[in-house]
Amino acid sequence: MTLKAFLYGFVLGVPLFLVSCGDDDLKKASAISNQKVVLNRDRTLGVEIIYSDSARVKAKGNAPIMDKVTTDNGGSYQEMIKGVKIDFFNVNQPGVVDGTLICDYAIRRDQEMKTFFRKNVIVKNAKGDTFSSEELIWDESKKIFFSKQNVTIKTTDGNILNGIDFEAPQDFSTYTINTATGQAVLKDEIVP
Repeated sequence: MTLKAFLYGFVLGVPLFLVSCGDDDLKKASAISNQKVVLNRDRTLGVEIIYSDSARVKAKGNAPIMDKVTTDNGGSYQEMIKGVKIDFFNVNQPGVVDGTLICDYAIRRDQEMKTFFRKNVIVKNAKGDTFSSEELIWDESKKIFFSKQNVTIKTTDGNILNGIDFEAPQDFSTYTINTATGQAVLKDEIVP
């Protein structure tokens, strides 16, 4: 290739490249770059959260760190980046812990009235059954916990159940789970 041919290709190629970058692309990039989200973050260390209903303490949570974040559009959420431990109290016997929930991360979205518990979520109910998953969601308005991810349930009598599409009331006294598999412990001898 000669120098003349190279220069000829360069002179024709650069304008062709620049023409292919239309004004519309530049307008889109400008509009996207102008969308700025401003966050106001307040951090609290050693947080204790009390959840009550009708003047009765239903649950008490502890988190090492809680960030309250408010966006410029007025939305807000609380993020517990180091996890949370929640004790659920017996409705009929104040002060008696019925169950616990622990996880490595949680976020509560105020407008949705939902709390997302993520990473190593373990719940123990009043019967002693243990529920574990990578995500459980608490819907405050419906007063239920649910998950679309895999949930493992270990009962006190040794049964193990795995499945998805999990739902339980706040006290985990009952539950539904779809696409389930499991192992059951039989207490009596099977008669042929």
